[in-house]
Amino acid sequence: MNIKSYLDSTYLKTPEQAGLSVAENTKVVKNFVQEAIDEGFKLIMIRPNMVAMAKKMVTDCNSKLTIGTVIGFHEGTYSLEEKLAEAQKAIADGADDLDFVCNYEAFKNGAKDLVKKEILEGTKLGLEHHKIVKWIIEVAALSNDQIIQLSTLIKNVVMSNFKEECYHSVFVKSSTGFYKTENGLPNGATVPAIIMMLENGSPLSIKAAGGVRTYDEAVEMIRLGVKRIGTSSAKAIANGETTTSNY
Repeated sequence: MNIKSYLDSTYLKTPEQAGLSVAENTKVVKNFVQEAIDEGFKLIMIRPNMVAMAKKMVTDCNSKLTIGTVIGFHEGTYSLEEKLAEAQKAIADGADDLDFVCNYEAFKNGAKDLVKKEILEGTKLGLEHHKIVKWIIEVAALSNDQIIQLSTLIKNVVMSNFKEECYHSVFVKSSTGFYKTENGLPNGATVPAIIMMLENGSPLSIKAAGGVRTYDEAVEMIRLGVKRIGTSSAKAIANGETTTSNY
């Protein structure tokens, strides 16, 4: 199986998180973008402040690589206004995919109307500009019941407000890759979590992010039904190597 068309090559560390200077971290991003162009991956997923640079690289190379960025990253607690403003800027800079971090803490605290509104408004903004919209639910922060309920909520908001031809452009995504778990528990996609998302988020698309470390694991996710896989080790996975990266 050629899995490159499923892979969203991802680098989301800030200079501080990477232990690098701003210039050094920017160089890492450039290397990730160039690798994604050279390897023929589906998409490069980067921070919003890197989108304009990546867009120029893609354009200069006449590449089909698409550019994704994260909105409200990584806690998801940004206000709706902040998320929409960040998304607008990313669109203006050339982003193709907008991966919003759902306010899952608000959801867990019972503020479902707040979550429904951000799903509606964020999705509307993205689709109006012909973008792919993904909603990160952070499965490691949720119980099984909450994974089911939040996946269902996102599906219901989209199905109630947008035409059927839009469904394939909206994803439920498992993880940011930055959530801190205890006792070595997975902080990203697991097979049980993905199955729950597929069963309750369909007909929306599903993206498995975080925790996919080998070619075989990627193939398993694809065979389950996911349409995208987010990983910081796309080249290694595509080449059949095992990676120890958490994301």
